[in-house]
Amino acid sequence: MIISPKIRGFICTTAHPEGCEAHVREQIGYVKSRPPLPDSPKNVLVIGASTGYGLASRIVSAFGGGAATVGVFFEKEAVEKKTASAGWYNSAAFETAAAAEGLYARSFNGDAFSKDMKEAVIAAIRKDLGQVDMVVYSLASPRRVDPETGEVYKSVLKPTGETFTNKNLNTDKKLIEQVTIEPATEDEILHTVKVMGGEDWKLWIDALAAADALAPGFRTVAYSYIGPELTWAIYTDGTIGRAKLYLEETARALNARYGENTALVSINKALVTQASSAIPVVPLYISILYKIMKAKGLHEGCIEQMYRLFSALTGPEAPPPLDERGRLRLDDWEMRDDVQREIKAAWETVSTETIDDLTDFAGYQSDFYRLFGFGLPGVDYAAESDPARPIPSLG
Repeated sequence: MIISPKIRGFICTTAHPEGCEAHVREQIGYVKSRPPLPDSPKNVLVIGASTGYGLASRIVSAFGGGAATVGVFFEKEAVEKKTASAGWYNSAAFETAAAAEGLYARSFNGDAFSKDMKEAVIAAIRKDLGQVDMVVYSLASPRRVDPETGEVYKSVLKPTGETFTNKNLNTDKKLIEQVTIEPATEDEILHTVKVMGGEDWKLWIDALAAADALAPGFRTVAYSYIGPELTWAIYTDGTIGRAKLYLEETARALNARYGENTALVSINKALVTQASSAIPVVPLYISILYKIMKAKGLHEGCIEQMYRLFSALTGPEAPPPLDERGRLRLDDWEMRDDVQREIKAAWETVSTETIDDLTDFAGYQSDFYRLFGFGLPGVDYAAESDPARPIPSLG
């Protein structure tokens, strides 16, 4: 079949297998072009391993440090004339590339929040690797079923306290519009914390520890974001921010139990991901950010950020420098005074008519399409493509 992008809101409902493979190969190529990371972890579990920062973490671990990797994700396989999800194709491409270099890679597709998934993953680690020395928690999901009670929690992207109105980029129509979002209820805040907070991260670490599947001196990292004041109402001070505060509390609890600096929260740069595309205001901010950081030679994608993270975690300065709240700051270039000053000036004047002058909307769009395997050089998108792609370790 000929596979082309079909956009619905902030989601592309199709994905291109050869394009996703090319995207994975591109990221692997970047890592292999950088100095190797000989002191990086050798057995790595990535929870949320199929896209964005999680996929980049798995690639850096394997192709930068030669690690055996276990990936957990929830993706859709191709069915009849429907393509698989991008994360499925990414994972198939990763495993194929890992096998070609003799690297252990095993994947699990299903509900990472469930007890059954934790038990299956831990059993495989004990059988194949014994223990892991790094656990990356990069899970992004709109809903979670509590493994103890069976209650379903659904996250929302809303401010707290007051109604929020600001500029927003309609990426479908390339329009700057006003967006108004009513504040979340206390119940919606609770639900968002239960889905996106650190509760499941801690359950994973405690389950691994109980099964003796964590190596002495292991480390674990979860990903977060802060951003500038102009996005705080919808992010840092919104429902997502409440969840991220709980994530930081979880890191402190894990450190109290397993040792100082065992658990870190990494504050990463704003990038085009499937998760960030859904957050009001953020696409416009990212489009302006891209233009300014590219002009200054500061721009990084997921793979560059994760290479820098693993270098910091395992380099000669380890443990890495942390901020006053114990967080690792990979958003340091984004949050530079000169960068944020220029973003604020652009934000105040940007309009539909000046999008191309004041933003890198073209770069935003390109990165969005690339998430789903479209727009990669060397891929013949006019050619027939078989949407079926096996992930070898899933059998």
